Formats: sequence, structure tokens, C-alpha cells
Amino acid sequence: MPEADEVDEEEEMPLSLRLSIADTLTLGNATCGFMAVYFTTTGILIPHLTGNDESAGMARHSAATAVILMLCAAVFDLFDGLVARKLRSSPMGAELDNLSDLISFGLAPAYFVLVYGMVADDAHQRMAALGAIVVLLAVVLRLARFSCVTMKDGMFQGMPSPFGALTVVSIVLLELPFVATLLAIIGTAWLMVSRVEYPKPRGRLAGAMLTWIVLNMGLLAAWAFDAPSGQLLLQTGCALQLVMGAVIPLFATARRVNNFRDNRREARAAQLP
Repeated sequence: MPEADEVDEEEEMPLSLRLSIADTLTLGNATCGFMAVYFTTTGILIPHLTGNDESAGMARHSAATAVILMLCAAVFDLFDGLVARKLRSSPMGAELDNLSDLISFGLAPAYFVLVYGMVADDAHQRMAALGAIVVLLAVVLRLARFSCVTMKDGMFQGMPSPFGALTVVSIVLLELPFVATLLAIIGTAWLMVSRVEYPKPRGRLAGAMLTWIVLNMGLLAAWAFDAPSGQLLLQTGCALQLVMGAVIPLFATARRVNNFRDNRREARAAQLP
């Protein structure tokens, strides 16, 4: 009998390791993050270090490809949560999601900032490395806190890491003066670990987020292929991303203030004879 029990346990063990559909989407997220690092290295960093004459064109195409891959990772991250809620996820789902997010929205944008500090004319490499470390650690802390802290339904505490990664690369692509770029990147990292509330992308908000991601992909493609006004369109999209990062929490704050006022009115009404 003991031997039979051991055999049954060995047969049941792999069941908990089978990947669900949501897990497969999560692995797609991780793959996109890794490929973003690959294109940042081969298309931007290596041509710069080797003094390739075509490095400017290659850098533009590779930068666009790297950011588009981060956007694809965000799409995978959006859909794996939706699929997990509709169907199911394996016991590894939450861990896979955190690890994939760390690659795509922690390592990839931090590496993008690091390479920017090495190739930009007015950048300071060591300060850019410091900014990259701050971004990476902010995502690590945010993901760890997300696993430990229970928030009220429908809200995130701090800027979500996919939104934060897109904001960081938008700051770099805006080509602001180096000091302004570094301060904006550090500010975004602070928002990711702050207690500022951001709504979760569900329902109409999820559709709006998907539309925004697809629009950004189009802007990046126009910029990469040097379309008319492509640079202006890209900078407009990047600027809107920064504005959204600052404005979206205001809606959550306004809703919280309104709820507080409503609760006070109800409490006063209950005290009246």
C-alpha cells in the first residue's frame, strides 16, 4: 500500500506543473521583454561601440522595435489576467506573472535607459546607470509589494509596472535635456512604489488601454520608417503618455474624495432625529 501511494503522488505531481492558457500568454510576455533587450543591444549599443556609419538608422529601427516589443509584452500581460479570471491559471501563474513582469517592465526599460546614457550626446553614463538601477529596483519593490499587500478591488497601489515601463521609454524618446530626462525617470520610479492609486485595466478601461497600445505601435512604426511628421507624432504620443501618468491618479483621488463626502453625508443623515 505505501508503494502504491508513492506512485499515485508521483503521477499527480506533474498536474500542478501543467501550463494553462494564461501561463502561455505570460511566457509570451517574458519572451517579448527578452527580445527587447536583444534589439536594444544589437541595434543600438553594438553599432555605437563599433562606430558603424549606419548606426543612426539602425538605432531608430531597433529602438522602435524594442519599445514595440515592450508594448506587446503589455498586451500579453493584459490578456493573461483576463484569461486567468475567465478560465483558470496554474498554481505557478502568480509567480510566472511576477517574473515575466520583472523582465519586460523592469529589466528591459532599465536597460533601455542604460544604453541611452551610453549613446546620447549630452548623457552622463554613470548617472544614467543610476537612473536605470532606480527603475529596476522600483519594479522589484513594486512586484514584491503587490504579492504581499491586499488592495481594494479595482485599484493598484502605485503606477502599474507596464504603464511605468512605457512612461520611462517615452521620457527617453522625447529627447529632453539629460537632467530633465533623469529627473522624470526617477519621478516615474517613485510613482511605481508610491501609494498613489491607479485603476486596474478592466472593462472599458482595458479596451482603452489596448487601443492606446496599438496607437503607440503605429506611432513607433511611423517614426522608425521616417514617415512625414513621424518624429512629431512620436513626441506627441510620448508627451501624452507622461500627461496620462500624472492625470490618471487624479481621477482615483477625486473618486475617493467624493466617496468620503458621501459617507459623511450619510453619517450626518443617520444622526438626525
